[in-house]
Amino acid sequence: MKILANCLWKLKPAPPEKTSQNFPYPPLISRLLHNRGIETVEEAELFLSSDRRLNHNPFLFPDMEKAVSRIYKALLTGEKIVVYGDFDADGLTATAVLTTGIARLGGNVTPYIPHRVTEGYGLKISALEKHRTEGVSLIISTDCGITAIPEIKRANKIGLDVIVTDHHTPLDELPPAYAIINPKVPGETYPFKELAGVGVAYKLIQALYRNLGREDETRDLLDLVAIGTIADIVPILNENRYLVKEGIKLLNAEPRPGIIEMAQLSRLHLGEIEPESISWIMAPRLNAAGRLQHALAGYKLLTATTISDSQELALWLENKNTERQQLTVHFVEKARARLDTQFLPALLIFIDAECPQGISGLVAGRLSDEYYRPSIVIKTNADSATGSCRSIPDFNIIQALSRFAHLFSHFGGHAQAAGFTLPIENLDAFAQGISAYAEETLSGVELKPFIDIDIDTDLSVLCPATLRELERLAPFGEANPKPVFLSRGLNITDYRSMGSNNEHLKLRIKHKGRFWDGVAFRQAKELNGFLQSPVDIVYNLEQDKWCGTDTLRLKIIDMSPAGTKI
Repeated sequence: MKILANCLWKLKPAPPEKTSQNFPYPPLISRLLHNRGIETVEEAELFLSSDRRLNHNPFLFPDMEKAVSRIYKALLTGEKIVVYGDFDADGLTATAVLTTGIARLGGNVTPYIPHRVTEGYGLKISALEKHRTEGVSLIISTDCGITAIPEIKRANKIGLDVIVTDHHTPLDELPPAYAIINPKVPGETYPFKELAGVGVAYKLIQALYRNLGREDETRDLLDLVAIGTIADIVPILNENRYLVKEGIKLLNAEPRPGIIEMAQLSRLHLGEIEPESISWIMAPRLNAAGRLQHALAGYKLLTATTISDSQELALWLENKNTERQQLTVHFVEKARARLDTQFLPALLIFIDAECPQGISGLVAGRLSDEYYRPSIVIKTNADSATGSCRSIPDFNIIQALSRFAHLFSHFGGHAQAAGFTLPIENLDAFAQGISAYAEETLSGVELKPFIDIDIDTDLSVLCPATLRELERLAPFGEANPKPVFLSRGLNITDYRSMGSNNEHLKLRIKHKGRFWDGVAFRQAKELNGFLQSPVDIVYNLEQDKWCGTDTLRLKIIDMSPAGTKI
């Protein structure tokens, strides 16, 4: 959680009068659409409806026909197929989509998910060779494979065909795979570039079934697509809006046995699942398996067909998630203790031999959020070091890592999240080099977190009808966050801490004779110094599900003494 006392507030400008006049929507919706870069009525209508028009033809991928034909051949001849996935929630759901879809067509298919610590991310030659000795002739990678050039060259030599489905950014050279399905490949004609790994996997299954006239049979996989898409924090725009919207409907209407058991243990209310339920409850539990042991348990939970099969798996994941939370807190505190907060560098590096590799990305993310700097957490072993990186919008971490590619055994990732492995003897050179590069790149950048505020509004004008209007913009997520409001000059009449560690705040707020409830999660320490009247508050508007369907409350993001910010 960010240290919000140091947070900058940025109010987005109002749309041009012409834009507001052209939109046939209430002023609030018009402004929010403008804030999301939507300028025409046609764009707005498609954004708000998020219907099947956004469900693009899977055969717009240039290699899709080739991939589908190869899988049909494997189905007809009974070849052994392995879906080679990844150990995060996107990779697990993608693996489940592919194995389920292929198995329903009679395919001889099994999943393979590497161990995070002993094998690491992506295709590995040893695993490919093992599959070949077991009679496998077709590998379908998912959420990985686009940078596996030597591995796929080796696969070709030993008689393995590899179909790569991935969404990560490729290198200058593409792997010599039988087919590549990836919207980020240069020259790719698919109209949407930001599918998650599970989204790409789904398009392959959709294509397989479409050719058979059975595309509707794939719709019950959209719950998995929604989970992986939200978990991987890809933009909830264009086709992702359609996939998530339909998947959320399915999660609420017909939850899988594994989801039912997970919900029961985590006190998640079935029928009320939304993207935040995935981000905060489902994804961490699915990820916990791979972070601390083996991710296959998460896959098994997603594909379980009975409650009895799900119960033990869900309980195991719940326990692993608790263990993950405790370890993360411990190592974040350990990293904090090493920092001189009076003289923070532009990039934070925490090197530790004991930090479990599976939580290093979580620790890096917490540090990056808290201090608003790119952060790298590195676990050292006797002969190698493995790092997880998280960054801020002003610093492209994968671009930064690319400058030191000669030092790595391998690396990969995105602009704001990446990872690498290097020989231990290269660690000092890397740490010094990337630190110097960050100091130079971020020179002159104000390294403070900021909040983009959609609307400055008087609290008295908000009502249940406002919330119903806001829901038209759902599903919310990356690139389409919940609308952020600013209201000024509010009076706090009462507050109390809550939660097992007293880390949350519940507030009673008065404005123009009306009382409002407010809640601030995980912010008791940060906000405690601002609990004076009057205050300006930045918040999301939400329904208080504990107090009735028409009761509104403020989910507080930040607050400040009145008039001290913008």
